[in-house]
Amino acid sequence: MNPKSISKQTLMRLPSYLSYLKSLPEGDNEYVSATTVAMALGLNDVQVRKDLACVSKKGRPKLGYVTEELIKDIESFLGYDDLNDAIIVGAGRLGGALMSYDGFKEYGLNIVAAFDVDESKVGTEICGKKVLPMDKMAELCERMKIRIGIITVPAHAAQMVCDMLVKSGIYAIWNFAPTHLKVPDNILVQQENMAASLAVLSAHLAEAIKKKGL
Repeated sequence: MNPKSISKQTLMRLPSYLSYLKSLPEGDNEYVSATTVAMALGLNDVQVRKDLACVSKKGRPKLGYVTEELIKDIESFLGYDDLNDAIIVGAGRLGGALMSYDGFKEYGLNIVAAFDVDESKVGTEICGKKVLPMDKMAELCERMKIRIGIITVPAHAAQMVCDMLVKSGIYAIWNFAPTHLKVPDNILVQQENMAASLAVLSAHLAEAIKKKGL
């Protein structure tokens, strides 16, 4: 099944299911049911059952799914079993941290290089990955068939970088800059809005403190 044929909400829940399944002790959980997953994650069991049915047709009545088979089905559906090469634009602290994180490969993402306008960074390496000048972006993307771009530049530069990525053949953008990007209809932008996440955390903290009378 094509991931585009299911809702974004389902796609966002699937990694949580996968993480839970992988956390189960080996040998003690040959089968797992949608109800078990739902209870463990505090979700609605009907929703979980529908989500799992989108990625696997191997569920068995009264038994559920073979745990290892379900793990493989979810990984395959999400593309984790195939590495997708990506580039980062912005080799500052955030960009460098992302390049240094080797765990992305577990999720099918392989960052091959970074690009930056800072001449002091160009020519250096971060965890064995080169930082290249911006004018080399299109050539590298074409040569290596790069289709994923990660933006870690300041907000004022993000749209310009986005336009360069699109012109270089990028189809999916992971944006860490706190700004809305304008892209053609065939380009996907996943916004990583840390400011919004912090606002939610702060509001929750304030409410919890208020209830406790602190």
